[in-house]
Amino acid sequence: MSKTKIAYSILFGVLLILLVGFIYLPLQDEPAPTTTPLAALQPPEDSVEIISNPVTTVTIEPPANPYLQSVINSYNDFIRQAIKKGMAPGAAVAIVHDTSVIFLKGFGLKQSGTSDSINVHTVFRLGSVSKCFASVLAGALVSDHLINWDDPVLKYYPQFQLISPEHTSKVTIRHVLSHTSGLPYHAYTNMIEEHLPLDTLLASLKLVKLFGEPGQLYSYQNVGYSLIEKVVENATHQTYERALTENIFKPLGMYSSSASYLAIMSNDNVAQPHYFARKHWVPVPISDTYYNVLPAGGVNASIADMALWLRALVQHDEHLMADTTLNEIFTPQVKAISKNRNFNRWKRPRSSYYALGWRVINFQNDQLLYHGGYVNGYRSEVAIDQKNKIAVCVLTNSPGNLADLSIPEFFKRYSQQADSILFWQNQHSPVFVKHTNPDSPISYP
Repeated sequence: MSKTKIAYSILFGVLLILLVGFIYLPLQDEPAPTTTPLAALQPPEDSVEIISNPVTTVTIEPPANPYLQSVINSYNDFIRQAIKKGMAPGAAVAIVHDTSVIFLKGFGLKQSGTSDSINVHTVFRLGSVSKCFASVLAGALVSDHLINWDDPVLKYYPQFQLISPEHTSKVTIRHVLSHTSGLPYHAYTNMIEEHLPLDTLLASLKLVKLFGEPGQLYSYQNVGYSLIEKVVENATHQTYERALTENIFKPLGMYSSSASYLAIMSNDNVAQPHYFARKHWVPVPISDTYYNVLPAGGVNASIADMALWLRALVQHDEHLMADTTLNEIFTPQVKAISKNRNFNRWKRPRSSYYALGWRVINFQNDQLLYHGGYVNGYRSEVAIDQKNKIAVCVLTNSPGNLADLSIPEFFKRYSQQADSILFWQNQHSPVFVKHTNPDSPISYP
């Protein structure tokens, strides 16, 4: 073969190889399929970017007032000593004054027998303090003109039935939130603990013998109170939990708060509930009980979240609701005896009422907005002194004396320093009065 033919053969072979390669080359915007296993494509675990939920942010502003700081120091010592003495495995405390969070701290352990400490983002169940959230949520909807306090429940929940059709038609949102619907004390609370769904619980109310006209008598409810869930869902076209999140939790930056069993079980920073047995605290599982009545007992929150919530209530945050609406929530509706006898350690109550989702307790020269909660080994206590613009919340992961004493012990310390606190405030924050009569008369032609 001549050299010319050999050269042509080599050139032809090269062209043939290039042609075949071009035909089978995958298009640039459509990658060739691969047989590499999916698991092999995942980056190493330590290089995976975790996108976490927002964290509640609270700015703590210790008071400049030395007398108020003295109250905080004394109360901090009280809680610390109580934990040390075994009055509870753990606790978390928030104190709000006017527009500031002045104290925020976790104490003790999430679970006894471990070294895992409670911090300000540790989540607790709130029990009946959930009722306060229900009334505040309803207030936000009233401000948005989606509902009215005196609307009949039937307007939003046509399936609602009591034993008397006439009685049924009279029950309003105000009656539900003030426990004055006419249902007997704790109607069907036992059925809540049997894990029956809310629809079944509410349908059973038509079998209950009533004991009074709506608005006349106070009778504490869990099932009856949860009628507000149906009202909220109809008015907002959202689930109750979603409405609570969109109207309360998100606007206030309460990112640890929720209202479901799934949410608390999915959180890795939760205080474990306890019971006292054989002279020590015994941790128990978190139960799904009372999540079937969310407005009555289904809210979960950290103390950082509670601080933001209390601050909004103390300063009457108009982003939450109109000032007049919040005032109506706190207005007494019916006489209601408070069972917390520990207030006598501070002052003897003169009278007590139930407002909308809140108790109102009157003492000589003092008034507290108050509510307590208990569920599944958790206790919660919250109180607001509107006159002095101070509020406190205490969460514990056990029942017992610490929770019982937490509110009266705080206000006992505060009242002992109240005159000095006020005197210092007046000296360092003078009130400027606008003069309506100038010193020099003004003459007009």
